[in-house]
Amino acid sequence: MDIGSGLALSTPLAIGFAALGCGIGLGIAVGRALDAIARQPEASGKIMTTMIIGAALIEALTIY
Repeated sequence: MDIGSGLALSTPLAIGFAALGCGIGLGIAVGRALDAIARQPEASGKIMTTMIIGAALIEALTIY
């Protein structure tokens, strides 16, 4: 296998693994935020704000 073929195969795989990891992380973050809101509904505003900022950072990792 030459360099061009290796890059043509490895680049989409690397992007796919990065997206998979970010998707799993985002799912865990949202799940934990929902658990926290279920335990303390009065703190839902702070929890949602923090979760949205965290989700934006996770999505930024996927873009980079």
